[in-house]
Amino acid sequence: MYNQQQSLIAERPKLKARQALANTTSGGDTERHGNEHIRELLRSYGLRTSLIRLKVIDALHMADRNGRSIGVRGVHSQLEQLDIPLSFLSVREVLKRLCTEGVISMGSDKCYSLNAEARNILEHTRSR
Repeated sequence: MYNQQQSLIAERPKLKARQALANTTSGGDTERHGNEHIRELLRSYGLRTSLIRLKVIDALHMADRNGRSIGVRGVHSQLEQLDIPLSFLSVREVLKRLCTEGVISMGSDKCYSLNAEARNILEHTRSR
């Protein structure tokens, strides 16, 4: 027999994480327009837009603009500093998926950086 209460309890952490992410992006349209270049990048690779992907790519893009690459811990701690409640495992899985899809690459030092094509898409759509 299906226990609805158990499924609600299981969904509670996910719901809280979504609510917290929504609160951090409460800028509404401003946030959406600010992320348009990342949304365009995800569309060009055939990936759906999700808040975690937006935040992870934004963290990688900021590191790239500072001339460095960062690992899973670096991305996770950067998101924690912004009060974005994502688990270490979630960040790692998103990075692995972005790597598989060719958006980012992992260096021998296990740090991630944007691929040249992804960097060009982000810079080109941002300058529009």
